[in-house]
Amino acid sequence: MKKCLVSFEEVASLGNLYEAWEEFIAGKSRKKDVMEFARHLGDEIARLHADLVSDEYRHGPYHAFAINDPKPRNIHKASVRDRLLHHAIHRKLYPYFAARFIVDSFSCQVGKGTHRALDRFQDMARKVSRNHSRTCWVLKCDIRKYFASVDHLLLIRLLRTSIGDQRLLLLLENIISSFATIQGKGIPLGNLTSQLFSNIYLHEFDRFVKSDLRIKWYIRYADDFVLLSSERTELLALIPILKGFLAEYLQLCMHPDKVFLKSFASGVDFLGWLHFPSHRVLRTKTKERMFKRVAANPTKPTLQSYLGLLGHGDGFELRTHIINEAWLWSEK
Repeated sequence: MKKCLVSFEEVASLGNLYEAWEEFIAGKSRKKDVMEFARHLGDEIARLHADLVSDEYRHGPYHAFAINDPKPRNIHKASVRDRLLHHAIHRKLYPYFAARFIVDSFSCQVGKGTHRALDRFQDMARKVSRNHSRTCWVLKCDIRKYFASVDHLLLIRLLRTSIGDQRLLLLLENIISSFATIQGKGIPLGNLTSQLFSNIYLHEFDRFVKSDLRIKWYIRYADDFVLLSSERTELLALIPILKGFLAEYLQLCMHPDKVFLKSFASGVDFLGWLHFPSHRVLRTKTKERMFKRVAANPTKPTLQSYLGLLGHGDGFELRTHIINEAWLWSEK
C-alpha cells in the first residue's frame, strides 16, 4: 500500500494552522473559549507553531462533561489550542485515509452520513431479496464501549503502516496518549482526530469482512454494522467468527445484548429507523425524544431540523403532528 506522503512540516505550517482555524470556528465563533483565543489569534497560532517545530508541544488536559443524545455519553473536550491542532491534522490526513476506506463504511466522512447509510441499507435489502420476492436476513451488531476500548499501541501500529514521517507519528502518539479510560486504552469522543482514528481502527475489521470473508452485503456506521444474506444459516455461522476477529485482532467486544438476526420483512431497527420492504418509520424512542425536544425548544431551527429528518422516511403524519405540537408549545 502506498504510504501517506503528508509531512510533519505540512501539518505544522502556519498556512495550514490558519486554514484549520477558519474551518474550526464555523458555528463556534460565539463560544467563550473560542472568543478568548481569537482575541490573540496571531500570537496563539505563532506560539503553537513554534512549539510544534521545536518538538515542545504537549497535548493539554480535557474538560469532561456528560450528555444524553440519545443515551448517556461522557464527552472530553480539549482546549481550543489543541482542537485547532486536531483540525490541522485531520484536514491533511483525512483525504489519504478516506480514499482507502471501503465504500460501505459510513459516519464521520464527507458525504457519508446517516441518510446515505440508510438509503444504502435499503438498496442492499432490495437486491438481496430480489425486489422483496424472497427472504432477506439481516444480522445487526454493535461493539461494546468502542471508543473506550481502542488500544493505543495497536492504533499507533496501524498508523505506522501508513505514515512514514516519524515526527508526524510522534505528534499523533502525543495526541493518542493524552487520554485514556484505563491505561493504554480509549480515545475521547470530543476530538476530531478520534473520528479519523476510529475509522482507521475499524477499517481492519471492514477489510476482514470484505476481503477475507468475502461478504458482499455489509455496512458499517461507526460501531454499528449489518450483514445481509438470503441464507439465515450463513449469518448465524458468521457470529462467532466476527466475535473472534474483533477480540483477537482489535481487542474489542461485540455487545452481547445487541446481536440481532431477523428477516428484513419483519422490520429491522437500524440508525434510528425501523425498516420494512416498502417503507421505513421512525423508531419509537426517536419519536419520543423528538417531541420532548420540540416541547422544550419550539423554535424554527429545531422544527426544521426534525422536519428534515422526517423527510427521509414515511413521516407525513408525524410531520403534521410535530408542526401542530410546535405551534401549541410556542403559544404557551
